Amino acid sequence: MRSEPLDPLVRAGAFSREERQAVYRAIETRRDVRDQFLPDPLPDDLVGRLLQAAHNAPSVGFMQPWNFLLVRGAETRRAVHAAFLKANGEAAAMFQGERQAQYRALKLEGILKAPLSICVTCDPTRGGGVVLGRTHNPRMDVYSTVCAVQNLWLAARAEGVGVGWVSIFHDSDIRSILGIPAHVEIVAWLCVGFVDRLYGEPELAVKGWRQRLPLEELVFEERWPGEGVS
Repeated sequence: MRSEPLDPLVRAGAFSREERQAVYRAIETRRDVRDQFLPDPLPDDLVGRLLQAAHNAPSVGFMQPWNFLLVRGAETRRAVHAAFLKANGEAAAMFQGERQAQYRALKLEGILKAPLSICVTCDPTRGGGVVLGRTHNPRMDVYSTVCAVQNLWLAARAEGVGVGWVSIFHDSDIRSILGIPAHVEIVAWLCVGFVDRLYGEPELAVKGWRQRLPLEELVFEERWPGEGVS
């Protein structure tokens, strides 16, 4: 038996130290951009690289359930922004007192400011009626699509491109605006563009809304701590 750790450089497919640092840097400095977008259009080859990174994501049964709707037109973005404003007003009313004031102070104008929006969807029929790996967890297709979103986001970070995930809208509104079929699930509306700055920490942490939890509080060994569920 080997008694010492395997040298990282001889592990199957291992990156060099510099390459590993670059990967971890992209992960650690990825931010959700809300309002810092510049109007400059993204070059087509750059958009192509981001989409290819998303398409290289893993998927259950290799079903590749995602589609990417590219939205650049001002009229469409205005319609989506109106849908967002309606839902955002409803969301603000769910908070009380100081928390509501903090919520209303957040700048969430990426839909209009970013030169490109990408609506990422999941088609549950892509792999047929029975999909390897999805037989007992039908949501695995959506989880796979979220992997594609994360791939795109990390690639964008490496390219110096900002991404903001908008989730405050009624599904039916976006479905109607974009003509998305009833069986296709909307997973993410992503605002994409160059930015003038990135926060050093997540914006909600910077503004005192919520702090990152200590990792050691979230890692358990073997079983859930305490008595668990009987």
